[in-house]
Parts: sequence; structure tokens; C-alpha cells
Amino acid sequence: MKNQDLKIFIAGHKGMVGSAIWRHLEKKGYTNLIGRSSHELDLRNQGAVIRFFELEKPEIVIDAAAKVGGIWANQEHPYTFLMENLQIQNNLIEASHRFECKKFIFLGSSCIYPKMAPQPIKEEYLLTGALEPSNEGYAIAKIAGVKACEAIRKQFGKDFISLMPSNLYGSYDNFDLESSHVLPAMIRKFHDAKESHRPVQLWGTGSPLREFLHVEDLADAVYFTMNSDMEGHLYNVGSATEISIKNLAELIQWIVGHQGEILWDSSKPDGTPRKLMDSSRFFELGWKPKIDLETGITNTYKWFLSNRDQLKEVKFK
Repeated sequence: MKNQDLKIFIAGHKGMVGSAIWRHLEKKGYTNLIGRSSHELDLRNQGAVIRFFELEKPEIVIDAAAKVGGIWANQEHPYTFLMENLQIQNNLIEASHRFECKKFIFLGSSCIYPKMAPQPIKEEYLLTGALEPSNEGYAIAKIAGVKACEAIRKQFGKDFISLMPSNLYGSYDNFDLESSHVLPAMIRKFHDAKESHRPVQLWGTGSPLREFLHVEDLADAVYFTMNSDMEGHLYNVGSATEISIKNLAELIQWIVGHQGEILWDSSKPDGTPRKLMDSSRFFELGWKPKIDLETGITNTYKWFLSNRDQLKEVKFK
């Protein structure tokens, strides 16, 4: 679909993922991008979403809208993460189906897979075991989105595809310590500790292994998906490399320039022990990530330094 006049609705275009996709498509010459802020269009409101689709009639829909957060936020607000994500994605999927969109790309997360799934995690491991309890609500919502896209594809033959990225990071990330994911939270903690000459305290033991993907690589993967004919409905999108949380902390500490002590609070949860995804199905189509972790974190920290005075805290009700 390299028709650059295609009308493309990027849901969540103000967030880290959506804004990266918007910038990437603009660079590729797409001129008919549509975005609405949450104040302009409440994606939880089915009637509002239907009216928007009736008016705009987008040809491609990219669902980068979600209620997201780290371990603490997910544990403290399970209903919020379950219900709001179900509302957002159900409204977008149904409207895209009803108004005959040419392509729908649903973005999820590696947390949809069982906590103790064999490693690396293949797409077929979905629904073969129990989820990580700390983010179960979010994961169940995303699983429902994957299955809805699969069902539409099966029943109606429509081009609805789900991409499951590994842990994402990059410009426009959430650096709020109460609701952010591990990598941006570490950047914020090490920076604040560097300025105040304090040690850094981190949750858990540092032993879990994690895979990270720069958001600009995901944006390129979405562009690749837009312009590819794909037989499957679900694809993992990762970097195919992993790092322990301890080594990640030491890398971020070095990049930030913090020289104090790192204190690990083993009374706090580690989360899933290992999450490395098998992205070979997607790689075999011809796509590969380009940004290594050190380069990506360095660029993310530079963005944080340039924008930290304008960063908003994310609060949950």
C-alpha cells in the first residue's frame, strides 16, 4: 500500500508509539495522516468513535492507543487497565470493520504470553499457560484484541493484523516514576540521583532478562506491515537480544553518568523471569531492527534532557 495519499488514522498519535509512527510515515511521504487527541476524541466512547469514522472514513487504521504502565500501576489499577483497553480497542476494531477499512494494525505487547512460556516465545504459545499476575488485566485486554482481529480475518477475510512488540522505549516515553516502565523509570531515577548525589534504589533482584525495542524500529515495522501482504494474523516484533535488569541498570547508570551505589530491594517483585520473543516469523518477511540498545538509550536520555521540564506526570484514578 505505497499509495502515499491513503487516509491513515493513527489512534494514540500523541503517545510514544503513535507519534513515532506519525513521524516515520511523514518521512516516507505520506500526506493524509489523521490524529485526534483524547480531548478531541474519547476512544472509550463507542458513539464518538462511530461518528468519527462516519465523518473521516479512514482507509488504514493503526491502533497505537492504550492505557499503559509499569508493574506498580498495573497492580494498583487492574480494573482500569482491563476495562479501558477493552473499550478503546473494541471500538476501533468494530468501527474499522463496519466502515470497510483496507487494513487494521493492532499493536499489543509481549505480556500477552504466559509467564512461564518456553523461551524464546513463539506466537503459538498464546493462551497455553497462566499470565504474569502483576499485569494480567492489561494482558487479557490485549489478548482479546488479538483474537478479535483473528476472528474478523477468518470470518470476513479482512486484512487485520496484530503486532506484538517487546518492551519499547524512546522519545516521548513516560518517565513518571509511579506509572512508567522499567527503562524510562531507570533513566529518571539515575538522572535525579546524579543531580542530588544519592544512591539509586531499584525493585527486585536485577536477575530477570528483558528484550527491548526502540520505538523508531517499531514504527518502521508498522510501515513494513502496511506495505506487505502477510498470511498470518499475529507477529512478534522484537530485537532478538536480551539483557538482565542488573546489566540494564549499569548501562543506564554509565550513559547518565551517575556514580553512586545501586541498591536492590528484593522484597519487591521481579515480574516475569525472562521474556525473549521469537520474532523469526516477522524477520523472515524481510524486516530487521536497526537501533542497538546503547545507541537507543543514549538518544532517549538526550531527548529526556531536552524535554524534562515539559514532561507530564501520569496519574491514575
